[in-house]
Amino acid sequence: MAEHNELGKKGEKLAVEYLRLKEYEILELNYRYQKAEVDIIARRANTLIAAEVKTRSTPEFGNPQDFVKPKQIQQLVKAVNHYVEEQDLDVDVRFDIIAIIKNKAGTKIEHIQDAFLYF
Repeated sequence: MAEHNELGKKGEKLAVEYLRLKEYEILELNYRYQKAEVDIIARRANTLIAAEVKTRSTPEFGNPQDFVKPKQIQQLVKAVNHYVEEQDLDVDVRFDIIAIIKNKAGTKIEHIQDAFLYF
């Protein structure tokens, strides 16, 4: 597996651990619908959280969260809407980004809640 894929998988594991420590219930990992993949679907009280995990080894080319693009956001919204309908859930929905920088110097996790609004 390519090194950047390994870093991405490590980042997703760190994000799951982080969310569990914050008392989120993890419902799905890598949920796929059509062309979209939602890294983590979690729940906390009556809120469903779709978390996109972005992991980088350096912020040199921009913060990890800057790499979530409008087309990806559209696909995430469509996938989460499908999930809510498929599971027949009556919940509020929130989209978060978990930005991780992991390198030899250490690991920094930034949890951005309500990272983007959808219509």
